[in-house]
Amino acid sequence: MPRFAANLSFLFHEVPFEQRFARAAAAGFKGVEYFFPYALPAARIAGLLEDHGLSQVLFNLPAGDWEAGERGIATHPGRVEEFRASVARALDYACALGCPQVNCLAGIPPVGADPAQVRDTFVANLHYAAEQARSAGVRMLSEPINNRDMPGFYLNRSAQAIELFDEAGSDNLYLQYDVYHMQVMEGDLAPTIERLLPRIAHMQFADTPGRHEPGSGEINFPFLFGHVDRLGYAGWMSAEYRPAAGTEAGLGWLRA
Repeated sequence: MPRFAANLSFLFHEVPFEQRFARAAAAGFKGVEYFFPYALPAARIAGLLEDHGLSQVLFNLPAGDWEAGERGIATHPGRVEEFRASVARALDYACALGCPQVNCLAGIPPVGADPAQVRDTFVANLHYAAEQARSAGVRMLSEPINNRDMPGFYLNRSAQAIELFDEAGSDNLYLQYDVYHMQVMEGDLAPTIERLLPRIAHMQFADTPGRHEPGSGEINFPFLFGHVDRLGYAGWMSAEYRPAAGTEAGLGWLRA
Protein backbone atom coordinates (compact mmCIF):
# COMPACT_ATOMS: atom_id res chain seq x y z
CA MET A 1 0.00 0.00 0.00
CA PRO A 2 1.07 3.64 -0.33
CA ARG A 3 3.18 5.35 2.32
CA PHE A 4 0.88 7.24 4.66
CA ALA A 5 1.72 10.49 6.43
CA ALA A 6 -0.26 12.48 8.99
CA ASN A 7 -1.09 16.13 8.53
CA LEU A 8 -0.53 17.52 12.03
CA SER A 9 -2.52 20.66 11.26
CA PHE A 10 -5.60 18.42 11.02
CA LEU A 11 -4.89 15.32 13.13
CA PHE A 12 -4.10 14.85 16.83
CA HIS A 13 -5.61 18.15 17.93
CA GLU A 14 -6.22 16.46 21.28
CA VAL A 15 -2.69 17.54 22.25
CA PRO A 16 -0.46 20.60 21.60
CA PHE A 17 1.43 20.71 18.30
CA GLU A 18 4.80 19.46 19.54
CA GLN A 19 3.16 16.42 21.14
CA ARG A 20 1.47 15.41 17.89
CA PHE A 21 4.70 13.95 16.49
CA ALA A 22 4.71 11.26 19.18
CA ARG A 23 1.01 10.55 18.63
CA ALA A 24 1.52 10.18 14.88
CA ALA A 25 4.40 7.75 15.34
CA ALA A 26 2.47 5.71 17.90
CA ALA A 27 -0.47 5.45 15.48
CA GLY A 28 1.81 3.96 12.81
CA PHE A 29 2.50 6.93 10.55
CA LYS A 30 6.02 7.18 9.15
CA GLY A 31 5.81 10.73 7.81
CA VAL A 32 4.27 14.04 8.84
CA GLU A 33 3.29 17.29 7.23
CA TYR A 34 1.53 20.45 8.42
CA PHE A 35 0.74 23.87 7.05
CA PHE A 36 3.79 25.81 8.25
CA PRO A 37 6.91 25.15 10.34
CA TYR A 38 7.94 28.76 10.86
CA ALA A 39 6.66 29.27 14.42
CA LEU A 40 9.36 26.91 15.72
CA PRO A 41 13.11 26.85 15.11
CA ALA A 42 14.04 24.30 12.47
CA ALA A 43 16.39 22.60 14.94
CA ARG A 44 13.49 21.98 17.34
CA ILE A 45 11.38 20.35 14.63
CA ALA A 46 14.34 18.30 13.40
CA GLY A 47 14.74 16.98 16.95
CA LEU A 48 11.09 15.96 17.13
CA LEU A 49 11.35 14.14 13.81
CA GLU A 50 14.48 12.30 14.92
CA ASP A 51 13.09 11.44 18.35
CA HIS A 52 10.06 9.75 16.81
CA GLY A 53 11.54 8.24 13.66
CA LEU A 54 9.46 10.40 11.32
CA SER A 55 10.11 11.91 7.90
CA GLN A 56 9.11 15.47 7.10
CA VAL A 57 7.26 15.05 3.81
CA LEU A 58 5.81 18.49 3.03
CA PHE A 59 4.95 21.98 4.24
CA ASN A 60 3.82 25.20 2.53
CA LEU A 61 5.61 28.36 1.57
CA PRO A 62 4.70 31.25 3.89
CA ALA A 63 1.18 32.35 3.00
CA GLY A 64 1.13 36.04 3.90
CA ASP A 65 -1.22 37.07 6.72
CA TRP A 66 -3.11 33.84 7.38
CA GLU A 67 -5.12 35.29 10.27
CA ALA A 68 -6.37 38.05 7.99
CA GLY A 69 -7.54 35.50 5.41
CA GLU A 70 -4.59 35.41 3.05
CA ARG A 71 -3.94 31.97 1.61
CA GLY A 72 -0.74 32.55 -0.32
CA ILE A 73 0.76 35.51 -2.19
CA ALA A 74 1.99 33.88 -5.40
CA THR A 75 -0.81 35.59 -7.40
CA HIS A 76 -0.28 39.07 -5.88
CA PRO A 77 1.37 41.29 -8.53
CA GLY A 78 2.59 43.87 -6.02
CA ARG A 79 4.33 41.40 -3.69
CA VAL A 80 6.89 39.62 -5.84
CA GLU A 81 9.85 40.52 -3.63
CA GLU A 82 7.98 39.30 -0.55
CA PHE A 83 7.19 36.08 -2.38
CA ARG A 84 10.84 35.57 -3.29
CA ALA A 85 11.87 36.10 0.32
CA SER A 86 9.29 33.51 1.36
CA VAL A 87 10.80 30.98 -1.04
CA ALA A 88 14.23 31.46 0.53
CA ARG A 89 12.80 31.04 4.03
CA ALA A 90 10.94 27.86 3.10
CA LEU A 91 13.99 26.32 1.44
CA ASP A 92 16.10 27.02 4.51
CA TYR A 93 13.61 25.01 6.57
CA ALA A 94 13.33 22.28 3.94
CA CYS A 95 17.08 21.73 3.93
CA ALA A 96 17.27 21.74 7.73
CA LEU A 97 14.43 19.21 8.01
CA GLY A 98 15.43 16.97 5.10
CA CYS A 99 12.09 17.75 3.47
CA PRO A 100 12.19 16.87 -0.25
CA GLN A 101 9.35 19.12 -1.38
CA VAL A 102 7.38 22.26 -0.51
CA ASN A 103 4.02 23.53 -1.70
CA CYS A 104 3.46 26.94 -3.29
CA LEU A 105 0.00 28.18 -2.35
CA ALA A 106 -1.48 30.10 -5.28
CA GLY A 107 -3.59 32.19 -2.94
CA ILE A 108 -6.58 34.45 -3.45
CA PRO A 109 -5.72 37.27 -5.88
CA PRO A 110 -6.28 40.86 -4.74
CA VAL A 111 -9.74 42.26 -5.36
CA GLY A 112 -9.81 44.18 -8.62
CA ALA A 113 -6.48 42.87 -9.88
CA ASP A 114 -6.13 42.50 -13.65
CA PRO A 115 -6.63 38.78 -14.49
CA ALA A 116 -3.86 38.74 -17.08
CA GLN A 117 -1.42 40.33 -14.62
CA VAL A 118 -2.44 37.83 -11.94
CA ARG A 119 -1.78 34.93 -14.28
CA ASP A 120 1.56 36.33 -15.45
CA THR A 121 2.64 36.93 -11.86
CA PHE A 122 1.74 33.42 -10.80
CA VAL A 123 3.52 31.84 -13.76
CA ALA A 124 6.66 33.91 -13.16
CA ASN A 125 6.60 33.14 -9.43
CA LEU A 126 6.19 29.42 -10.11
CA HIS A 127 9.21 29.48 -12.40
CA TYR A 128 11.31 31.39 -9.87
CA ALA A 129 10.30 29.14 -6.97
CA ALA A 130 10.88 25.94 -8.94
CA GLU A 131 14.35 26.98 -10.06
CA GLN A 132 15.37 28.16 -6.59
CA ALA A 133 14.11 24.86 -5.20
CA ARG A 134 16.07 22.92 -7.82
CA SER A 135 19.27 24.60 -6.63
CA ALA A 136 18.47 23.40 -3.11
CA GLY A 137 17.63 19.85 -4.22
CA VAL A 138 13.93 20.32 -3.40
CA ARG A 139 10.82 19.79 -5.54
CA MET A 140 8.34 22.65 -5.89
CA LEU A 141 4.66 21.71 -5.84
CA SER A 142 1.39 23.57 -6.18
CA GLU A 143 -2.09 22.39 -5.24
CA PRO A 144 -5.54 23.00 -6.70
CA ILE A 145 -8.05 23.71 -3.90
CA ASN A 146 -11.82 23.60 -4.25
CA ASN A 147 -13.63 26.93 -4.38
CA ARG A 148 -16.37 25.83 -2.00
CA ASP A 149 -14.07 25.53 1.00
CA MET A 150 -11.83 28.39 -0.12
CA PRO A 151 -13.78 30.84 -2.29
CA GLY A 152 -11.60 32.85 -4.64
CA PHE A 153 -8.57 30.56 -4.49
CA TYR A 154 -6.85 30.90 -7.84
CA LEU A 155 -5.93 27.28 -8.60
CA ASN A 156 -8.96 24.97 -8.69
CA ARG A 157 -8.49 22.11 -11.17
CA SER A 158 -5.80 19.65 -12.14
CA ALA A 159 -5.83 20.57 -15.84
CA GLN A 160 -5.49 24.25 -14.97
CA ALA A 161 -2.47 23.47 -12.79
CA ILE A 162 -0.73 21.46 -15.51
CA GLU A 163 -1.36 24.21 -18.07
CA LEU A 164 0.23 26.82 -15.79
CA PHE A 165 3.15 24.54 -14.93
CA ASP A 166 3.86 24.05 -18.62
CA GLU A 167 3.67 27.78 -19.19
CA ALA A 168 6.10 28.37 -16.32
CA GLY A 169 8.61 26.20 -18.16
CA SER A 170 10.33 24.35 -15.34
CA ASP A 171 10.56 20.58 -15.03
CA ASN A 172 10.85 21.03 -11.25
CA LEU A 173 7.14 21.86 -10.88
CA TYR A 174 4.84 19.09 -9.68
CA LEU A 175 1.21 18.60 -8.82
CA GLN A 176 0.08 18.20 -5.24
CA TYR A 177 -3.09 16.19 -5.83
CA ASP A 178 -5.64 16.31 -3.03
CA VAL A 179 -8.28 13.62 -3.48
CA TYR A 180 -10.84 15.57 -1.44
CA HIS A 181 -10.48 18.84 -3.34
CA MET A 182 -10.48 17.12 -6.71
CA GLN A 183 -13.54 15.00 -5.90
CA VAL A 184 -15.40 18.23 -5.10
CA MET A 185 -14.20 20.04 -8.22
CA GLU A 186 -13.99 17.40 -10.93
CA GLY A 187 -14.44 13.82 -9.75
CA ASP A 188 -13.14 11.06 -12.06
CA LEU A 189 -10.37 10.40 -9.55
CA ALA A 190 -8.91 7.09 -10.69
CA PRO A 191 -8.38 7.88 -14.41
CA THR A 192 -7.19 11.41 -13.61
CA ILE A 193 -4.56 10.10 -11.19
CA GLU A 194 -3.46 7.52 -13.74
CA ARG A 195 -3.17 10.10 -16.51
CA LEU A 196 -1.32 12.65 -14.40
CA LEU A 197 0.82 10.26 -12.37
CA PRO A 198 4.15 11.44 -13.88
CA ARG A 199 3.28 15.00 -12.77
CA ILE A 200 2.09 14.10 -9.25
CA ALA A 201 4.70 14.30 -6.49
CA HIS A 202 2.42 14.23 -3.45
CA MET A 203 -1.14 13.26 -2.59
CA GLN A 204 -3.52 14.15 0.24
CA PHE A 205 -6.93 12.78 1.11
CA ALA A 206 -10.16 13.17 3.03
CA ASP A 207 -13.64 11.83 2.37
CA THR A 208 -16.54 13.93 1.20
CA PRO A 209 -18.96 15.30 2.24
CA GLY A 210 -17.65 16.60 5.56
CA ARG A 211 -13.89 16.28 4.97
CA HIS A 212 -13.68 13.46 7.50
CA GLU A 213 -11.72 10.21 7.55
CA PRO A 214 -11.92 7.54 4.83
CA GLY A 215 -15.11 5.53 5.12
CA SER A 216 -17.23 8.46 6.25
CA GLY A 217 -18.43 9.53 2.81
CA GLU A 218 -18.74 8.70 -0.85
CA ILE A 219 -15.15 7.92 -1.93
CA ASN A 220 -14.20 4.24 -2.23
CA PHE A 221 -10.84 4.46 -0.48
CA PRO A 222 -9.96 0.74 -0.45
CA PHE A 223 -10.25 0.79 -4.25
CA LEU A 224 -8.44 4.12 -4.57
CA PHE A 225 -5.51 3.15 -2.32
CA GLY A 226 -5.16 -0.12 -4.23
CA HIS A 227 -5.39 1.70 -7.56
CA VAL A 228 -2.63 4.12 -6.58
CA ASP A 229 -0.50 1.21 -5.40
CA ARG A 230 -1.04 -0.72 -8.66
CA LEU A 231 0.03 2.33 -10.64
CA GLY A 232 3.36 2.27 -8.82
CA TYR A 233 3.00 5.65 -7.13
CA ALA A 234 6.14 6.13 -5.03
CA GLY A 235 5.24 9.30 -3.13
CA TRP A 236 3.44 9.90 0.14
CA MET A 237 -0.30 10.03 0.74
CA SER A 238 -1.11 12.37 3.61
CA ALA A 239 -4.19 12.16 5.79
CA GLU A 240 -5.53 15.71 5.74
CA TYR A 241 -9.00 15.39 7.22
CA ARG A 242 -11.05 16.52 10.19
CA PRO A 243 -11.59 13.52 12.48
CA ALA A 244 -15.28 13.03 13.05
CA ALA A 245 -14.94 11.81 16.64
CA GLY A 246 -11.31 11.99 17.75
CA THR A 247 -8.16 11.17 15.80
CA GLU A 248 -7.39 7.70 17.16
CA ALA A 249 -11.06 6.68 16.96
CA GLY A 250 -11.05 7.46 13.24
CA LEU A 251 -7.94 5.48 12.27
CA GLY A 252 -9.71 2.26 11.34
CA TRP A 253 -8.85 2.90 7.69
CA LEU A 254 -5.12 2.89 8.56
CA ARG A 255 -5.30 -0.31 10.60
CA ALA A 256 -7.18 -1.96 7.74
